[in-house]
Amino acid sequence: MPITFDGKLVIATSSSALFDLSESDRIFKQEGLDAYRQYQIDNEDTPLEPGEAYPLVKKLLAINEMIPGAGVEVILLSRNSADTGLRVFNAIEHWGLPITRAAFSGGKSPYRYVEAFGAHLFLSTNPEDVRNALELGYAAASIISPSKSPQKNLATELKIAFDGDAVLFSDESEQIYQSQGLEAFTASERAAAKTPMRGGPFKPFLQALHNLQSQFEEELCPIRTALVTARSAPAHERVVRTLRNWNIRIDESLFLGGLDKGAFLKAFGADVFFDDQEGHCVSASEHVAAGHVPHGVANKAG
Repeated sequence: MPITFDGKLVIATSSSALFDLSESDRIFKQEGLDAYRQYQIDNEDTPLEPGEAYPLVKKLLAINEMIPGAGVEVILLSRNSADTGLRVFNAIEHWGLPITRAAFSGGKSPYRYVEAFGAHLFLSTNPEDVRNALELGYAAASIISPSKSPQKNLATELKIAFDGDAVLFSDESEQIYQSQGLEAFTASERAAAKTPMRGGPFKPFLQALHNLQSQFEEELCPIRTALVTARSAPAHERVVRTLRNWNIRIDESLFLGGLDKGAFLKAFGADVFFDDQEGHCVSASEHVAAGHVPHGVANKAG
């Protein structure tokens, strides 16, 4: 029987998101592929330091200790070859991460393996790879390097925060806001309050998280989710009714009416925050890890 990941939350991460490959990248850009390859071979027994996605991945994998035989699967997707990727696998072993499956694409974009592995989320530092995965219909985000070290969340509970429009939901409402302004957006949302929104790229990931949460008693669940949106009343009603229609639980909902999200994400204690607007991610990354979701009207050129 072939192995399947049915019932598991499947996360794909690039090696540059999981580990700090900044020095390796510098050598590649300044000295070329041959120098990069030799550098990785020469240093393959030197452990790589954790990258931006490492704390999130570590917490996700820790959930497996609470659900034997189910839970979370993390896949490594890397532009390295298997030869240069040996250093990455050595780092995985060094840090004690139970990651055993990988695709090394030899310099090509590995995004096409997101679909093959059935991943619910792809984390990378390469915006092009992320856009390609989103175009395939998969949740994907570019991990934003923080301008300063974000607050370390040492709690064992995993906390994930999401923006709404163009992330959990489609960007149809955002299109009205961008083209016609706040007043038209508010009127449209009030009129459509009882009409559920279409799902955005992160709906399947949220559904998979919800399914994982459902395996625990609510008060013992190691995962907590939050919606952190610029919406406010009366545009909140459609959000509530949409999630009710999807039969998906969001543990906390923050309707901020345009307030800066960073302080609220810090108060929530988010391990990661996903937003479609890069400026919001950069601001949030002063407090928490952030993932830019380059999807929807806010990310269209021109």
